[in-house]
Amino acid sequence: MSSGAAIRELQREIESLAVRQTANQSSVTDKFRTLWQEMLKLQDGEELESCLCALIDLLVNEELSVVTSRQQLSELVNALQSVENVLIVKSVGLYALEKMQPRVLSFEDQVATLRQFMATVYEKEHNWRQAASILVGIKFDGQKKYTAEYKMDTYLRIARLYLEDDDPVEAETYINRSGLLQNEVKNEKLHILFKVCYARVQDYRRKFLDASQRYTEISYKTMVEEGERQQALQHAIACAILAGAGQQRSRILASLYKDERSQKLPSFPVLEKMYLERIIKRDQQLKDFESSLLEHQKALTADKLTILDKAVIEHNLLSASKLYNNISFDELGALLGVSPENAEKFASQMISEGRMSGSIDQLDRYLHFESCSQMSLWDSQIKGVCSQVNNILNMIATAHPEWTANALDCQMS
Repeated sequence: MSSGAAIRELQREIESLAVRQTANQSSVTDKFRTLWQEMLKLQDGEELESCLCALIDLLVNEELSVVTSRQQLSELVNALQSVENVLIVKSVGLYALEKMQPRVLSFEDQVATLRQFMATVYEKEHNWRQAASILVGIKFDGQKKYTAEYKMDTYLRIARLYLEDDDPVEAETYINRSGLLQNEVKNEKLHILFKVCYARVQDYRRKFLDASQRYTEISYKTMVEEGERQQALQHAIACAILAGAGQQRSRILASLYKDERSQKLPSFPVLEKMYLERIIKRDQQLKDFESSLLEHQKALTADKLTILDKAVIEHNLLSASKLYNNISFDELGALLGVSPENAEKFASQMISEGRMSGSIDQLDRYLHFESCSQMSLWDSQIKGVCSQVNNILNMIATAHPEWTANALDCQMS
C-alpha cells in the first residue's frame, strides 16, 4: 500500500471514530498519533500539503469533540515545525487559521499559538508587515484571559515588527497599548524592551531630545548586553546632535559629553564640538558622522535641508550668539552657509521659540544677540532647584501631615 493510500485509510478510520459517541478517547488519540507520524514521512510536498489540509478540515468539524480538536490542533504547530518546506508551512498555517476562524472562541489557545509560530516564520524571511498582521489577529477580548505579561510581550513584538517595516505610526499604537500594562508586569526585560521601542518611535517621529534621553537610560541598564548598551549610547548621541538647538539640548549634550564611554565612540568629535559650542564646518568628521546615521535620519526637512544640516545651522547660529553682539544677515548667511534670507528665517524661528535670545532689525538687516550673564543663569538654576525642593516638601506634608508636624517640632526644639 502506498503512503498516500495508508494516510487515506487512517483518515477513514478516524472519521469513523469521530462520529461515534462511544469512541474511546485514548483510541482516537493513538490513531491521530499514528496519522501524524505517517504523514510527516511523506516525501511529496503536494501530497503532504493535501493531507495536512484534509486533517485540518477534520479537526475543525463540529462532529469531532472539542477536546480532541484542541489537542490535535495544538499538535499541528509541532508538526509544522518539523516540515522543512517553508512554502508548505505558510500555506498550511494560513489555511488552518482560515478554517479555525468561524470557531475561534473554541480554539483561542490554538489560534494564538499558531499565530505566534506563523509570525516567526514570516519574521525569518524579513516579511515584517505580514508577521505583524498575523499577530494582530490574536484577540485579547475573547473568553480566554491572557496574562498581562503575555499581552505586553505580544504588543511589543508587533511594535518591533512595524518599526522594522518603517511604520512608526502603527508601531506607536501597540507601544501605547503595552504602556498601559506596565504597572501589572514585573518582567524587567519587557520594561527595557518597551523603552527601546518607545525610543525608536520618538526617533522616527524626529522627537530627538526625548529619544536621546530614552536611549541614554537604556545604555545604563546592566541587564542589557554590553554591545547593545554601547549601541544605545551611540543612538543617544546621534539623536542629541540631530535635535534642535536650545537649552534642553545643551543639557543633554553636556551629560553625554561627560560620560566617559562616549569618548570611545566615533561620533565623539562632533559631540565635543557641539558641547563646546564651536562653529562646525562640513569637514570629514561631519561627513563620517552623517554616513553613520540611520536611513530615516537622513530625510529632508520642509526647508529642503537634511535633518543634520538643519541641526548644524541652528547650532552654529547659537554658537555665533556667544561670539558676536550683533551681525548682519549677509555675514550671518556666509557663516552658516545659507542665503541671508534663510539666515533671517532661522534666527526669527529660534527667537520666537525661545531657543535663542535676541532681536531682529529688519531695516538695517541686523541680528542683535542678547547675552545672559553666567551669574544670572546660575541664580535662575538655583531658584528652580529650590522651587522643586519646596514642591516636594509640600507633597510630603500633604501625604504625611503628622510626620511633618513632628519633624518641624524637632527642628524647633
